[in-house]
Amino acid sequence: MFLTITASGTPERPATDLGFLLHKHPENAQAFSTSYGTAHVFYPEADAERCTVALLLEVDAVALVRRGKGKGRGGAPDAALAQYVNDRPYAASSLLAVALSGVFSSAMRGVCNARPELPGVPLPLRIEVPALPARGGPGLVQRLFEPLGWTVTAEPVPLDTEFPEWGDSRYVRLELQSAERTLAEALRHLYVLLPVLDDAKHYWVSSEEVDKLLRAGEGWLAGHPEQKLITSRYLSRRWSLTRQATERLELVRLAETDDSEIEEIDNAVAAETEAEERPAPLAVQRREAITAALKASGAARVLDLGCGQGQLVQALLKDPAFTEIVGLDVSVRALTIASRRLKLDRMGERQASRVTLLHGSLAYTDRRLKGYDAAVLSEVIEHLDLPRLPALEYAVFGSARPRTVLVTTPNVEYNVRWESLPAGHVRHGDHRFEWTRAQFRAWAEAVAERHGYDVGFVPVGPDDPEVGPPTQMAVFVMRDVKEAKAA
Repeated sequence: MFLTITASGTPERPATDLGFLLHKHPENAQAFSTSYGTAHVFYPEADAERCTVALLLEVDAVALVRRGKGKGRGGAPDAALAQYVNDRPYAASSLLAVALSGVFSSAMRGVCNARPELPGVPLPLRIEVPALPARGGPGLVQRLFEPLGWTVTAEPVPLDTEFPEWGDSRYVRLELQSAERTLAEALRHLYVLLPVLDDAKHYWVSSEEVDKLLRAGEGWLAGHPEQKLITSRYLSRRWSLTRQATERLELVRLAETDDSEIEEIDNAVAAETEAEERPAPLAVQRREAITAALKASGAARVLDLGCGQGQLVQALLKDPAFTEIVGLDVSVRALTIASRRLKLDRMGERQASRVTLLHGSLAYTDRRLKGYDAAVLSEVIEHLDLPRLPALEYAVFGSARPRTVLVTTPNVEYNVRWESLPAGHVRHGDHRFEWTRAQFRAWAEAVAERHGYDVGFVPVGPDDPEVGPPTQMAVFVMRDVKEAKAA
């Protein structure tokens, strides 16, 4: 597989700056091992006016067959046309895209330690790929690259020059030109669109590919007219991953339209990183208090209603006393993060049988929530408008009717103890209200009376003698259960 990138320059901005950007010196020929062969980087020409870097991927056809996925579920259609003789080692594909990412990783990220100012400087670039599979023909090649500002030449390669009547193959000779383009942008375009045009990948596509796609597509994929096709093909037409990527791209598009942050659009999830972060001490105390209350109730089958990013579900899974844990949330993004946090795709069968994540709203009754020992609403009610609380109340206490219900919510009186919280502000931008201890007690006692529960109150966090605890928790116990325990 072969690809060249040519930059034009001037005496003031020499083309050999390409070597700095790629972290590869023009006077050296270098070789890099990959899982499927060897990638060679060399410069056919390098002076102030023109500098061309070539990437030659020498594919080990035996390794391609043995380690590729030509058989079984998800097998690439052309990965094993024959054992060792086929077109794959010669036509640009996901193998070349992976080599680009590995060999030019710093350039793709826009990092240049030697000349930090260079990655942001647009260059006149020309990219050539002699043999590129194009399932969709030259027309699709143009529809993919032209909206990104490239001048596209996609010449069909005939099946056989001696027999023109046979027609054209599904391969093209590709040439891309741009008068002003950063190298990082160009590499990210190639990394995504080469396997899209091939419509095949040589490796199993997992949920990690969604993150790779969004990273490489940042700044251009959300608004691309062929976004759906690109997303579907890049993710090997796996509908669950495609839906996940499409939803996240829609959030990006909405944020760009409103000139706001993504977190402001999908604000059911607090503005935290999706990676495993060290939780705030109060969050830890809250989960510990909830776990202790659940164990005291004897609950084995538990609902986490409004589970968010799955921190409580994760904590409950560590205790074998909880045999079934169901997390429900209205935010698809929150459930995606929860699934990643819990590593559901790599969880053992026995452990996976204990946990279920559901998409749903507490504004409506849901048959799936009936018959459980306990339900937890941790920092949930304050995210609802007050007129919607009766609907939640009936869905949980009137319809689902778990034997025990735990509800935690911020104590607004404690806010004066937060030095970083301006006076009169709530703790989270999406909180529709925050109650005093008296207000929360009045609401909880009224709910308990209407639905046949008794309720008690537990402080969570340091219990300040003047303003109370930072978090207040109500423990609802169904009356007939309480009477049976007493008997």
